[in-house]
Amino acid sequence: MSEAATHKEYSAPSSSSGRPETKRTHYRWVICALLFFATTINYLDRQVFGILGPNLTEAFHWTETDFSLIVSAFTLAYAIGYVAAGRMMDRIGVRRGFAVAVSLWSAAAMAHGLVQPLVQSGLPWLNTAFAGTLLGALTPAMLSVAGFSAARFALGMAEGGNFPGAIKTVGQWHPTKERALSTGIFNSGSNVGIIVAAYTVPCIIDDMGWSWATAFYLTGALGFVWLAFWLALYDNPERHPKVSAAELAYIHSDSPDPPAQIAWISLLRYRQTWAYTLAMFLVSPVWWFYLYWLPKFLKNNHGIDLGQVFWPLLLVYLLADLGSVVGGAFSSWLIHRGATVNFARKAAFLACSLGTLPVVSVARLGSMWAAVFLIGLAAAAHAGFAANLFTVVSDTVPRKAVSSVVGIGGLAACVGMLVFSTLIGIFLDWTEARYGQKDYLIPFLISGSVYLLATTVIHLLLPRLEPMRFDAAERRT
Repeated sequence: MSEAATHKEYSAPSSSSGRPETKRTHYRWVICALLFFATTINYLDRQVFGILGPNLTEAFHWTETDFSLIVSAFTLAYAIGYVAAGRMMDRIGVRRGFAVAVSLWSAAAMAHGLVQPLVQSGLPWLNTAFAGTLLGALTPAMLSVAGFSAARFALGMAEGGNFPGAIKTVGQWHPTKERALSTGIFNSGSNVGIIVAAYTVPCIIDDMGWSWATAFYLTGALGFVWLAFWLALYDNPERHPKVSAAELAYIHSDSPDPPAQIAWISLLRYRQTWAYTLAMFLVSPVWWFYLYWLPKFLKNNHGIDLGQVFWPLLLVYLLADLGSVVGGAFSSWLIHRGATVNFARKAAFLACSLGTLPVVSVARLGSMWAAVFLIGLAAAAHAGFAANLFTVVSDTVPRKAVSSVVGIGGLAACVGMLVFSTLIGIFLDWTEARYGQKDYLIPFLISGSVYLLATTVIHLLLPRLEPMRFDAAERRT
């Protein structure tokens, strides 16, 4: 039986099912822990390049435009991968879908290390063998940009599977009143992954004396360890022997979904899809700006190099971790206190939007720690906003279409990031050429202001946060 087949209208299991009838188990939190570690590894593999950004920029003599091109290669592929993975998860299920995604992104992460021998050994051969041609005129900067762009493209394609799969899994394993909290918990793995990268990469290079390529090899291999646990521990809640009848009834305590799927293109007709998609377009580029440019900002404005970057990044992403869990728990707490889902989610959106506003002053602060704290506050607010935004999908979209809608939103996020990252690179190069120093004022102004706009868009499109309603003509069985 396929995974999709297990999500027909649910009926409570009988005593002959072999499940314990009286005691409610809590195995859904084991699944949440697996999602947390998957997200941790996802961001660890993604962030190694960001941590090494200042060093690689110096080693290969990149401009900010070169760096933004490499970031854009990941972003373009992530957009494609997000949509494709969303549909894949809906078709083949999260057990197999996650296994495919993690295997591919781990291999792609390790492939970054191959750029080192490519430049050291391949470039002299190309210059000699193709002298007088375009290939013969390649420089280390040009070849390294091409090599890293290819590796980042492969990584982005595969890493696009994490969030569609994780959000779909939360929808399958948690009732509405728990989803924001469980989403906040697994999403906090993104910050843990960044912290782990900030600690391990300097240790590998500075303390152990190994090359930057080794950092990619070692961190990339962790995904295969996670894969073994996933295959051993995961199954659908309806089939899982560790899930009691009481826990299964609790998981399915919400109203059942409509017993049919929606054609992919039909999803674009719904305000629920557009509310999520436009919000992702607006706020996701801000997170990626922090992810890739924060180490470079700290070096440019405050002289922080690879050996010193851990503590500032630790503060930023610990705050972001706290924001992810607290932001999700806040709306869940409001619901438990009797608030409507609509009020709870939007109250969380507004509170998080206000928390991002102080970051607009960061580019002009002389104190490194003051700047780091305000960036950390903004990152915490973003993480809380994202936890509730992801949850809105499972609140308003039938389970069978959740990953597809998440994929559409991910595509919009990547389009936004392509535009934002390209403009950042051009703007920083322009300010350096004109004023002799890179100026981060405009990127931080944008980063602090878009969340209120996103909250407004969500409210205008979904004033009551109502679920999708569709007639039989739009269903695809």
